[in-house]
Amino acid sequence: MLRLLVNIDVNDIERAVAFYTDAFALTVGRRFRSDAVELLGAAVPIYLLAKANDSTAAPGASAARTYHRHWTPVHLDFVVDDISVALSRAESAGAVRESEISTHPWGRLALLADPFGHGCCLIEFSERGYDAIAT
Repeated sequence: MLRLLVNIDVNDIERAVAFYTDAFALTVGRRFRSDAVELLGAAVPIYLLAKANDSTAAPGASAARTYHRHWTPVHLDFVVDDISVALSRAESAGAVRESEISTHPWGRLALLADPFGHGCCLIEFSERGYDAIAT
């Protein structure tokens, strides 16, 4: 079986731990020196990786890391039972709301950014969830 791990680059490990544990009720698993922290409580482990501002992601990469709001086609969707409560909790922990809660046949959605510029979503599925739009 293939296992999935989620890695999130951050420039301040302790601030990231505080955000993700406060905003999404994740818990700290293992710590790997000052380089990384494992977060548990999601369907897969999430690893916060310490990466300095302006460092590059790969040898020869043309762009350096920045922690301003940025776009990446890969992001996290946090599935919650009560989107209003989850949104309030995330904002209290430092998330920036980028949309009002929208309603869709499959459920409700809120767009956010974490304090490190990474986009993420909160999803509260309807009773049928994605089956409401599956073909």
